[in-house]
Amino acid sequence: MRKARRLMTIAGSDSSGGAGIQADIKTFAALGVYSASVLTAITAQNSSGVHEVHEVLGEIVEAQIAAIMDDAGLNADYAKTGMLYSAEIIELVAKALKRYTIPFVLDPVMKAGSGGAALIENSALNALITQLLPLCTVITPNVPEARVISGMEIGTKDDAKEAALKMHGMGAWAVIIKGGHLEEELAAGRATDVLYDGEFTEISSPVVKTDRIIHGGGCSYSAALAAELAKGNPLQKAAASAKGFVYDAIVGGETVSTMIAVNQVQRVRKDADRYWTLENVKQAVRTLKAIEGFESVIPEVGTNVGMAIETAASKQDVAAVDGRIVRMKEGVTAGCVEFGVSDHVARLILAMMALDEAQRSAMNVKYSPEIVEACKTLGMRVTSFNRAKEPTDVKTMDWGVREASCEFVPEVIFDLGAVGKEPMVRIFGNTAMEVAEKVTRIIETLE
Repeated sequence: MRKARRLMTIAGSDSSGGAGIQADIKTFAALGVYSASVLTAITAQNSSGVHEVHEVLGEIVEAQIAAIMDDAGLNADYAKTGMLYSAEIIELVAKALKRYTIPFVLDPVMKAGSGGAALIENSALNALITQLLPLCTVITPNVPEARVISGMEIGTKDDAKEAALKMHGMGAWAVIIKGGHLEEELAAGRATDVLYDGEFTEISSPVVKTDRIIHGGGCSYSAALAAELAKGNPLQKAAASAKGFVYDAIVGGETVSTMIAVNQVQRVRKDADRYWTLENVKQAVRTLKAIEGFESVIPEVGTNVGMAIETAASKQDVAAVDGRIVRMKEGVTAGCVEFGVSDHVARLILAMMALDEAQRSAMNVKYSPEIVEACKTLGMRVTSFNRAKEPTDVKTMDWGVREASCEFVPEVIFDLGAVGKEPMVRIFGNTAMEVAEKVTRIIETLE
């Protein structure tokens, strides 16, 4: 059995499931490390904010840490702290972390992204700054938290650097001020974190544009950072990995009422989806090549079948046949199935997914009145577009799909071609295998 790195999260519970100890555990699992947990508080919160906070008794928090660290099979290689509500809890956590000499990431949680009651008492801030901050490997405040800790106004990236220097002087070995609130950076379309560990490093990602509250990003970032550090990665690499992890988690987040709950398993799901999509297209190609009479529906330019992952954003997210499927003297031959190798089919699929995200696959076959009639006979939703009406400044496939889908979302779109353009029938479906099965039925109907 594999022995994973062991981490311990010391944090509060978020009843909405998006942040807190729930986010930490999901992040650790997604990144392949084992998670032990120490519960410090129970919150009643949802998309409208934190409504109630119930702190766990100090002796219970202390007992949880001891139970983990005194067990040779559980004792953590690394830790992270999140919600620590009172000075009493902060003091006993600091004492325990010092006693067990465990490196840790300090996430100075103060408010939930959704608002509501504070997640730390005002009287506890001094304890956090004087007792916990000097012990941590790295502290990861957002801009509002960094303002409180440093006592400085932070409006620009240069301000963030000054605040990081000040916190470093307070005892933190390293400081990462998350840049999600730096307006100048957001205006430029990026979120830039400022890292200081004796020298400055800037780590940026694109801004995810949304009117909704993003919930759980900070907890997930600090947990991901702790996981990467526990694996032995240097700080800059760990911070960049954590940044990328959280970006993917936000992009793939779940819309919950007025907020986006970050999806900590998005990257795992995406990797699994890419594998499944690739295998589905490979299976479809094998199925198509085995169909008797398949060569009769291959157009002069060749045919291709492709399929996109659920979160497809570009042709790099669409698996298709490299070099298409073509007729040769010895029969039908096909290139390898890979991501990013088809422009034509990828644009078809992405255009269709903008109308119906479930239809992730497409294939082109040759045009004939008989093929179109076979599609109609089989009950498929058939429509067409006229290339003569195509504007000069658009991509044919993008425009063609939109033009043909004015009244309903089709399964089949054909056109009669134009000068230098072969007439074509395009068949859509939820998966590549579904499309291959449709082509099989079409060929059987033609016989």
